[in-house]
Amino acid sequence: MKKALIFDCDGVLADTERDGHLMAFNQMWRENGVNWQWSLEQYAQKVKIGGGKERMFSLGQDNDFRTVYSVPESEEAWWNIVTGWHKRKSEIYKELVASGAIPGRPGVKRLAEAALANGWLLVVCSTSAIASVEAVLRQVMGVELANQFAGVFAGDMVKAKKPAPDIYNLAVAQLNLDSANCLVVEDSRNGLLAANAAGMTCIVTYNDLTKDEDFCEAAIVLSDLGEPGNGSIIVSQNLTDAKPEWYFSVDDLERVLAFKK
Repeated sequence: MKKALIFDCDGVLADTERDGHLMAFNQMWRENGVNWQWSLEQYAQKVKIGGGKERMFSLGQDNDFRTVYSVPESEEAWWNIVTGWHKRKSEIYKELVASGAIPGRPGVKRLAEAALANGWLLVVCSTSAIASVEAVLRQVMGVELANQFAGVFAGDMVKAKKPAPDIYNLAVAQLNLDSANCLVVEDSRNGLLAANAAGMTCIVTYNDLTKDEDFCEAAIVLSDLGEPGNGSIIVSQNLTDAKPEWYFSVDDLERVLAFKK
């Protein structure tokens, strides 16, 4: 069966959480006259909750938020408000992506192109909304390469979001994959746990919001995938025979896939 290289979206393809989603949430609240703004530190805690609507919904139990906004007693009514907010937030986010304000992370396009040329299938599995994921994919990879991805799977397609393995299991089922031949690139512990629960091997490329999380179950943990000439990447954990130095290569992919937990 074919080998599949599966990318998470937010924090993996680009630093979209810090430079996109957080800014979009805060702009949406300003537009709606809600006196609430997430700081980077607060949002670093919220990203541990899979899904933007779910993150906002959790504010219903936040005493500080309830002092500035009258949260309805009915969970259904509160969810309806959150859904409306999220629709506008997603529009703002897509505008930010389309503007080119969120560049791709080092090495993701280079590695995707090299993997595709060597017979790997390319896939995205994210907890974000499908329109947002596709917008980031096109911006980071370019339209031509984005169109060669075998599948794009997003949060609203499954009931349970990461750390549940549902999104990865869906990709396996729809693309007729063998999870043992799937290599996932994630940036968070929730994503790592989801990939492992689906029987997949996981590479972690951490970022400013996730750098302090526990990645002990990852096959290899990197600062980023790297680009030739950009300086050496940092390898903070490696349980495999891969030996990346300046950047992570297709040969490294093969060695990591051969890693057995």
